Amino acid sequence: MLVALAQMKASSDKGANLEAARRCVHQAAGRGARLVVFPEMFMAAPSQAQPPSALAEPLSGGFVHGLAEVARETGSFVACGVWETSQDAARPYNTAVVVDAEGGLAAAYRKLHLFDALNVQESRTMHPGAQPPPVCEVDGLRVGIGICYDLRFPEFFRDLSERGAELVILPSAWYAGSLKEDHWLTLLRARAIENTVYVAGANQVGDAFCGRSAAFDPFGVVLADAGETEELVTFDVRADRIAAVRKKLPSLAHRRRDVFA
Repeated sequence: MLVALAQMKASSDKGANLEAARRCVHQAAGRGARLVVFPEMFMAAPSQAQPPSALAEPLSGGFVHGLAEVARETGSFVACGVWETSQDAARPYNTAVVVDAEGGLAAAYRKLHLFDALNVQESRTMHPGAQPPPVCEVDGLRVGIGICYDLRFPEFFRDLSERGAELVILPSAWYAGSLKEDHWLTLLRARAIENTVYVAGANQVGDAFCGRSAAFDPFGVVLADAGETEELVTFDVRADRIAAVRKKLPSLAHRRRDVFA
């Protein structure tokens, strides 16, 4: 299955971002992609004047509805970061949705790990999720979902692999900064290797974010790298590749469950 990573810069305008997503999904579908992954917070870039609480909508709102329309138009699955209203009016959920090819909501994941580090404090403006990340099916492929900072928590990915995920996607807004790009690429690759799954992150670009949207196969081979500008890159996910890697490197089967519960 061909997957596309849409490395883009979100504006503060929901309508403009939705139109950019529409153009990008049509382009990706023209290349044969079945799943198109957009970055975290792609619904709209927050600011002091427009915090997440001013941008949030229910998942039945206009932005997700627009994603559903383009999914139906192209027969594609679309994953994207949105602001979802929560019980806390001042702090919405940072959510990733997957819309299926018929326009239905295949999955929604509320970010568990909020980035309170390196002079950023997401918990001031975002409400954390409380449920494990979902695994949904895309053309028979089992796809797990994370968001950005989740990448730093290995148990998150082990849980998804234990529940059958073959590909894990991460809509992200990974900040630029000292060694941050190295961390991003190293951790994407490590999570793929240690769980023998495909792992891919679609990152934002712009002054604050490092880009480098990338995908790695279950043996850690780089399959896509979007560089530092807006770019649409694709990679292929093959079930037979997962099986071949797990046959020669059966690390999951070698886990010492008698020692580590």
